Amino acid sequence: MVLVGAYNAVARKLDQYSDIHLSSNALIETQWYMFSLVFLLAGAWTLREDGHVRVDVFYGRLSLRGRAWVDLLGTLLFLLPFCACAIWFSLPLVENSWGVREVSPDPGGLPRYPLKTFVPLAFLLVAMQGHAEVVRSIRRLVERSSSDLPPAESSAPGDSQHAGEADRG
Repeated sequence: MVLVGAYNAVARKLDQYSDIHLSSNALIETQWYMFSLVFLLAGAWTLREDGHVRVDVFYGRLSLRGRAWVDLLGTLLFLLPFCACAIWFSLPLVENSWGVREVSPDPGGLPRYPLKTFVPLAFLLVAMQGHAEVVRSIRRLVERSSSDLPPAESSAPGDSQHAGEADRG
């Protein structure tokens, strides 16, 4: 993606100062498509790594058990329904795009229908990871350990249930 972007930048400048036309809409759209795919497909991985932005007003002060409840309810009430809606509403758009073999309106542009296929697939991956998060949260809730201590107290050396979350998977 970086190489395509660098090439596009250099080619556009060369196009301005010479009669050689190295840039094309297809290359520019290739860069956009690659960028889109990175963000679409990274959602599930980011969820797995607990990397999504979270408003941490109370969450950081909760015990691990409290965090498990917040994660469980947030996933069941917000994440999974949102993924279901995104998949449900994007499927007709993808089907229509494939039906007409949608292409970019720009001259020399790329087909759009293959890229649009990744929208419901990306949300399916996020939903699958959401189910894994539900299982993980339930497991944390039924475990009997010192996990109900506040975070500062439970971060003793050797406590594998704190920040690193060794059981990610």
